[in-house]
Amino acid sequence: MQGLELRSLIKRSGALELSLTEVDVPAPGAGEVLVRVEAAPINPSDLGLLFGPADMRAAARSGTATRPVVTAPVAPAALKGVAGRLDQSMPVGNEGAGLVVNTGSSPAAQALLGRRVAMLGGGMYTQFRRIAVDQCLALPADATAADGASCFVNPLTALGMVETMRHEGHRALVHTAAASNLGQMLLRICRMDGIALVNIVRKPEQVTLLREQGAQYVCCTASPHFPDELTDALAATGATLAFDATGGGTLAGQILASMEAAIARTQPATYSRYGTNVLKQVYIYGALEPGPTEFARTFGFAWRMGGWLLFPFLQQLDSARLQALKARVAAELKTTFRSHYAGEISLVDVLNLDMIAQYGPRNTGGKFLLNPQKELG
Repeated sequence: MQGLELRSLIKRSGALELSLTEVDVPAPGAGEVLVRVEAAPINPSDLGLLFGPADMRAAARSGTATRPVVTAPVAPAALKGVAGRLDQSMPVGNEGAGLVVNTGSSPAAQALLGRRVAMLGGGMYTQFRRIAVDQCLALPADATAADGASCFVNPLTALGMVETMRHEGHRALVHTAAASNLGQMLLRICRMDGIALVNIVRKPEQVTLLREQGAQYVCCTASPHFPDELTDALAATGATLAFDATGGGTLAGQILASMEAAIARTQPATYSRYGTNVLKQVYIYGALEPGPTEFARTFGFAWRMGGWLLFPFLQQLDSARLQALKARVAAELKTTFRSHYAGEISLVDVLNLDMIAQYGPRNTGGKFLLNPQKELG
């Protein structure tokens, strides 16, 4: 038995090659299941592995209608950053969902036969995926694969932000790219859990979108009064923790500066050349802006800026807490953690240059769902 799998290869010569490969479908081991993958989201984190640092504006397509090959140049200076993957054909796709069609001998595996499950474990842009039972989440009986395709990365990231806030002693949150699927999930979580949330978006229509969903604090970077509006929201909420999806540019520094200004409003009017003594933290968890992170140190010395990733966070949780988070996702799959997509595409569509131009830029509202079982053409 064989199936098609999407592969990404960066050659030492400086070229990215994307292709569909026929791979053997292995029989599951004792504690494993074999899943017919029916849905997998194309997340920004997936694009990082799929394209690497290639210049997709110069991409070209060859091959046949059903077995296309996309190539794109990689600048010599960028090869150093991907040295660990050079000349390796790599499977892509962090998460997905589908129907269990075969199982191993363990009772836990056999209990999933004929069930739809969500999966987290990489290599999801394929027609069949063998995976360990503990990397699966059984979906509710009325859930489709599309319902469960995005029930790991975005939901657990949003829940992880709230968990981090509580663990580090903050009382409110700031989130950028707040109109995204993840941002809307976080908004629903915070409303349900009574947590103040400052939402940062880039477009006026996104302000309207979030306000219609009940958001109280929405700040738009396109507003000429953005710094003042952000400071007002931070002063009202007391938020001293932010999660920034943009990464590059000046936004992270602007958030810290506005936090400092908001804190100064509530502290005694005593000057200190070291700034306020309240810790301000910005975690960068994405790279929607690929350029360098830039900031002017106008926020004293009580600040931190660093990276935050889902998988290291999950590894720090004890098993009981992790299961509790997964159980909440399953219970609220069609409400709190629902996702929306710009469209559903096939494996061949992923390698269509016009389609790459749509899903590649990582625009809010532009996420696509891959269905590996969809007609290949």
